[in-house]
Amino acid sequence: MTTPKHYDGQRFYNPTLTAEDQHKSFWKGLRMWMSTPKATWPKHVENKAIPNLQYTLDDKQIAVTFVNHVTFLLQLPGLTIVTDPVWSKRASPFSWLGPIRVREPGVKLADLPPIDLVLLSHNHYDHLDVHTLRKLHAQFAPQFYIAQGDGRILNQININSWHELDWWNTVQINANTKITFTPMQHWSARSLRDQCQSLWGSYVIEHNGKKIFFGGDGGYCSHFKDIHARFGDFDLAFIGIGAYEPRWFMQNMHTNPEEAVLIHQDLHCKLSIGMHFGTFQLSAESIEQPLIDLHAAKQLYNIPEQQFVTLNEGETRLLTL
Repeated sequence: MTTPKHYDGQRFYNPTLTAEDQHKSFWKGLRMWMSTPKATWPKHVENKAIPNLQYTLDDKQIAVTFVNHVTFLLQLPGLTIVTDPVWSKRASPFSWLGPIRVREPGVKLADLPPIDLVLLSHNHYDHLDVHTLRKLHAQFAPQFYIAQGDGRILNQININSWHELDWWNTVQINANTKITFTPMQHWSARSLRDQCQSLWGSYVIEHNGKKIFFGGDGGYCSHFKDIHARFGDFDLAFIGIGAYEPRWFMQNMHTNPEEAVLIHQDLHCKLSIGMHFGTFQLSAESIEQPLIDLHAAKQLYNIPEQQFVTLNEGETRLLTL
């Protein structure tokens, strides 16, 4: 087996970053959080939308429901996918400490339709929530697709229906659908001892000739042009627009709305949907700032308003791709 260029034998790393910029230590993160003035978020925000999970889909349609943060329910003809599912109260290893949600999930776990696939981009707590994974496994027994090195986490919670993926690995799901794990510029850790011992990434879903990109989490870099070079123009993309301040700490690992628009352009995407905002306060900007900055970025780059949108938690969009 050939050692990938993004693995040094002990840890994964970003080939797009210098060694100096490679790893953000726990102590730097703590310094950022303690020293940076942070906007005050509301303690609770009511959801505005009511999901519609009962569409009958033809071969060119997809129903997209925004649950919260980076969790989307994707209903394709004959296949239902959930991305980075988080239904817990906190994005944290602790029930009493850590980022707490200000919105309820837009869809209740009990109301979900049968789930076939769970796509997990990396192991940070706001993306890989073991409490939610246990419930999905018990309720639906889906297949879990995960980054290389994260199988140990699922084994610990008695889930064995998982498939680890390296960058550019492709899996044929059925006659009409395949998924590819694609690169991102990010990092991984569940504790102080396991930093970058598992991989991180994004997903390309190819279904009935259409291409969908799920970005997971990461900073702006050359990966997006590389992904476009392999797959061509995209029909739909889910791109992070939140958790980006202060830039001295966040820039390498999280995109701001302007960079999200650049990703939209790099992918030559027909429709992009913003995510990674408005649920957990993970950074310094206000809860509404990502939406304000996304609007400004679309104007700056002459992107039509409906070409890059956001959904309300619980909102379902029926799309013809």
